[in-house]
Amino acid sequence: MSPPTPLSLDQLEALKKYNTPTIANAIEIFNLRGRHLGFLPHQIRCLFPDLGPMVGYAVTSVTQAAPPTEKGPDLNADYLRYVAAQPGPKIAVGQDLDNPPGLGAQFGEVNATIHKKLGCVGHITDGCPRDLDEVHGLGFQLYGLNPCVSHAYVRLVDFGKPVKLAGVEVMPGELIHADKHGVCLIPLEIAHKLLDACAEVERLERPLLEHCRSEAFDLEEYIRLRSDMKPKIRE
Repeated sequence: MSPPTPLSLDQLEALKKYNTPTIANAIEIFNLRGRHLGFLPHQIRCLFPDLGPMVGYAVTSVTQAAPPTEKGPDLNADYLRYVAAQPGPKIAVGQDLDNPPGLGAQFGEVNATIHKKLGCVGHITDGCPRDLDEVHGLGFQLYGLNPCVSHAYVRLVDFGKPVKLAGVEVMPGELIHADKHGVCLIPLEIAHKLLDACAEVERLERPLLEHCRSEAFDLEEYIRLRSDMKPKIRE
């Protein structure tokens, strides 16, 4: 089976009109995974809620900030070439191997600046970024456990492979939608239908909301409207 056709820039931009809960509800229509799956847990939080939603394809890395026990290869140049070669928009997704995570930051002002130049719109980690004011000024989104002070001995261990953030696997090239609510992973096989599905979610919710806001609200009518909700998605 051939891989799904990538979304156009217009389609990706249109997805940013929706919040992440609507995206999650729209994905549920296709019944591809459990409703408790496909998003990062709440401890990985948005550090810049005011920047709004971001959408992009994952470029992955693995880092460690604890003092090294032996000198390893410097992977930075090859990693940056990998990031540059991937289609955008991109989101840098970094797994932190430290235990506990967050000993040192992979991303601060310098790393955010070069990644933005290479087509990234934000960074997601199960560790802790830094330089919040400077990175926010770039319009570059950050997700993590919390801010931190130092980069410590942070170094690349690997890149361009599946990573795990708080127990959730993220694949290179995975389509991500994220906002102040959190991070949602979009199955590529239904990505081209997602805009229609989001519109369908809003269509289904509209009569419920309108009835609840009405002076003529009736609980039994609300229950009837809810029971009639049947999503319809064009092929």
